[in-house]
Amino acid sequence: MELFFLLLCIPILYLFFILWKRVNDSRDQQCYILDYQCYKPSDDRMVGTEFCGEVIKRNKNLGLNEYKFLLKAVVSSGIGEQTYAPRIMFSGREECPKLEDGILEMEEFFCDSIGKLLSRAGISPQEIDLLVVNISMFAAVPSLSSRIINHYKMRSDIKSFNLTAMGCSASVISLDIIRNVFKSYKNKFALLVTSESLSPNWYAGNNRSMILANCLFRSGGCAILLTNNKALKHKAMFKLKCLVRTHHGAIDESYDCCVQKEDDEGRTGFHLSKTLPKAATRSLVDNLRTITPKILPFRELLRFMVVSLVKKWNIRHGSSPKGAPQGPIKAGVNFKSGVEHFCIHTGGKAVIDGIAASLDLSDYDLEPARMTLHRYGNTSASSLWYVLAYMEAKKRLKKGDRVFMISFGAGFKCNSCLWEVTRDLGDGNVWKDEVHRFPPKTLVNPYMEKYGWIQDEDPSTFKIPED
Repeated sequence: MELFFLLLCIPILYLFFILWKRVNDSRDQQCYILDYQCYKPSDDRMVGTEFCGEVIKRNKNLGLNEYKFLLKAVVSSGIGEQTYAPRIMFSGREECPKLEDGILEMEEFFCDSIGKLLSRAGISPQEIDLLVVNISMFAAVPSLSSRIINHYKMRSDIKSFNLTAMGCSASVISLDIIRNVFKSYKNKFALLVTSESLSPNWYAGNNRSMILANCLFRSGGCAILLTNNKALKHKAMFKLKCLVRTHHGAIDESYDCCVQKEDDEGRTGFHLSKTLPKAATRSLVDNLRTITPKILPFRELLRFMVVSLVKKWNIRHGSSPKGAPQGPIKAGVNFKSGVEHFCIHTGGKAVIDGIAASLDLSDYDLEPARMTLHRYGNTSASSLWYVLAYMEAKKRLKKGDRVFMISFGAGFKCNSCLWEVTRDLGDGNVWKDEVHRFPPKTLVNPYMEKYGWIQDEDPSTFKIPED
């Protein structure tokens, strides 16, 4: 009888051991953000109204119609007068960049932000186990990740990834790489470095779909320190809850809406087509369809299902109860039932407003993205972190809050993830010296006031003013 009980206990104990091991392993697979550092270029790289006018005048391929188009684009862009440009713009060499210009632009960011991040976190560069760098529009040999490893003298067994051409959604893609590596290795530190190189990518032609990028993109970057060491979770700022990537590269219309190409004169630039809003909406809908069940409470999903069924029933039968309001019943999901903060990619005013309409967001929800666009412009994949930093500087982020990140990128991609705030946040960051000035009384920039006279000019008599 004792032997029988012993034989019975062995598989039960083994089952408990397997369950315990899986739970313990899952805890080691968590992904935490320990700290992050957004890059703030020096003031001598700040782009004001006067300087923008000088840069536009330097392009001899532009005519009055292009000036009118650019004025309209800049005025409606949501971008202010304190964004930053690469140094090549201030030396007047944007039409003839050298390889060195792109490298120096990136090294200026690397040396500043990575150094500050590691110093503040008390982490040595030799403790970094995983390095992921994403710079979409610039590739050099050795790679930018190798340049970081060389500069900071990191270990020889470090695992490094250098991503290019991933577009403005590259930050979330890099997070996905780190998350998956963390599943196989315990107690590791990862460094995510995200930015964009503008020096070699200025478009000097007159194709409207390509000069638009000149108006939107600005210099910036961010370095993020992550770990899966559960012993450090009390020091962490955020915990990754879920991540979803959507890729519509198989749809030709989506694939072609954001493309780097040459114009008819052979000048390279970044083409943004009129189908971009449609492609963004399509990818966002598919992404939300996947991530919504992961981030919203059951009661909200149940409510949405019931309302949707009622709406379909009314449509099928072509009638509504007497006294009920006419028209279709709103069946939108209330994302605020599972999310406190929305971290939206600052791709432009239209992108922010489009997401706001899809998710039914308020001005309060959109303030971090709008202020980031106004202050820093579209800094590509790093823009999400400036938005997050704004929330932190405004002391919005409290323990237990959930932050929903949404980004878009060429390809066409929509990537999103959900973070949980692990402690009350409000430390100083890139916004600390000026956050009290935001939001300003108005977001109207002075371009129309200074250059509005262009709208009344006659193409047959127009001449560019000398000063």
